[in-house]
Amino acid sequence: MMRPVNCLMMGIAVIVGAVLANPGIGYSVWQNLIFGFVTGFTLTAASMAINDYYDREIDTVNEPRRPILSGLIKPRHALMFAAILSVVGFVAAYMTSISCLLTAIVAWIIFVVYTTVGKRSGLPGNFLVSAVVAIPFVYGMAIVAEVKMNVLLFASMAFLSNTGREITKGIVDVKGDEMANVRTVAVRYGRKKAAAGSAVFYISAVLLSPIPWFLSLVSFWFIPFVLLTDIGLVASAFMLLRDCSRENARRIKKNVLLWSGFALLAFVAGSIR
Repeated sequence: MMRPVNCLMMGIAVIVGAVLANPGIGYSVWQNLIFGFVTGFTLTAASMAINDYYDREIDTVNEPRRPILSGLIKPRHALMFAAILSVVGFVAAYMTSISCLLTAIVAWIIFVVYTTVGKRSGLPGNFLVSAVVAIPFVYGMAIVAEVKMNVLLFASMAFLSNTGREITKGIVDVKGDEMANVRTVAVRYGRKKAAAGSAVFYISAVLLSPIPWFLSLVSFWFIPFVLLTDIGLVASAFMLLRDCSRENARRIKKNVLLWSGFALLAFVAGSIR
């Protein structure tokens, strides 16, 4: 239910945001980085549990093997688990700074709004999820109290690529979404137009990727990793346009998570001078 890979990536994203904002980060801040990782990990896990609770009806069609539907976890226990994780995340944020606590609260509110109300709106809901994905990098800047252009650019790339991934996910979940009146792009306009929409966001993220290099915000080591990311996202876009079936969309959704990991590595490597 926690989706540990997603949780790990969000926790690491917080650390990456801090390191990118201040590559010369000192030993005294490492404790705050640990707290930041804990906040990113636990709040992401909480959001997954909340999502599973509210998506019970939809998941009877889309994901019947998830823990609540399979009977492994009772719905009320999922909410209790989410509450505990949220408290842990907020306490870790408070131990870092008030600005971090406020950022964490904003991220949590955005996701709850998405899960309870925004999801059924379709594309606006996709934007809410992508905002939550981009916020960990902003949170990292809050840890070191620095605002840097390279972090903002990466947050923008994360926002765009994840929006493409969310639209792709709508192709996977179209049957259950139709039943629950979730107005995703795939439900409203069909799978082919949803695939085209996903491709636009993937390519938009790719178009942003050279900017950090041109602005001399990163070193040469940024290039190999970002090239892998760009090739992966472009390939994902064309593969989805060629085949927008549920099975292919599911594969691409998983692959985009991998390319996002390479993007993280690109910016980390790019901070090495």
